[in-house]
Amino acid sequence: MFKQRVVFVHGAGSFGAAAWPRQHGMALDYDALFLRRHGFDPVAEPVESSFAEDAAIVLRSLAGVDRGMAGGHVVAHSQGAIAAIMAAVERPDLVRSLTLVEPSCLSLTAELPATAAHIELMKPLFDVRHQLSDQDFQREFVRRMFAGDSKEPATPEEQRQARRLRLQAPPWEAPLHIVPGVPTLVLTGGWEPLYEEIAGYLRETGALHRTAAGGHRPHDSLEGDRIIRAFIRDAGSIQVRAS
Repeated sequence: MFKQRVVFVHGAGSFGAAAWPRQHGMALDYDALFLRRHGFDPVAEPVESSFAEDAAIVLRSLAGVDRGMAGGHVVAHSQGAIAAIMAAVERPDLVRSLTLVEPSCLSLTAELPATAAHIELMKPLFDVRHQLSDQDFQREFVRRMFAGDSKEPATPEEQRQARRLRLQAPPWEAPLHIVPGVPTLVLTGGWEPLYEEIAGYLRETGALHRTAAGGHRPHDSLEGDRIIRAFIRDAGSIQVRAS
């Protein structure tokens, strides 16, 4: 039996299947792929992030469907939403639906108040990121972004995580455009005005917006997972009827 493909695109933290603990079970009903963005590897040293490379990884995963219809659904979290939108703009024929969880699509809303304030806060840090150590950047990033303290990276993997964070390009520099004609869900945690502002902008362009508790990871909650699964199921049913 043919299974529709669902591609999962992680944010700046954990990657691959580890980034989607609630969604593992979707592999029973879908051809689920849990991607690793450019520079994310369990062993190799991190490299500078690339919006274009990330979008290419998403498109390759969709074009690689060799049974039935090409394409599939894309579920993306935080900075992964940038690659998802870029892929959908380039090849809307391959993207059956978009699910954007707390999308860091700041270049779309750069002139709106919450986004502008966030950029003003974070840009000075990103401007000097190559002059800072991985640990110093991580510490200051967490302080500015979450008003909290980060623990010092102790293990080799924690050290790689700190380096990956420093090497992520500022999301407000992403070359984003509105996606034409692709069913889109935006899921936010209702905790941060920045992400609610981005969700509101996308809602005005035709996206469906839903909220579930869980902070920056609402997809880890039972309700967030239910919302994602229901949206993909409904979008998939429409695609099957239309084919």
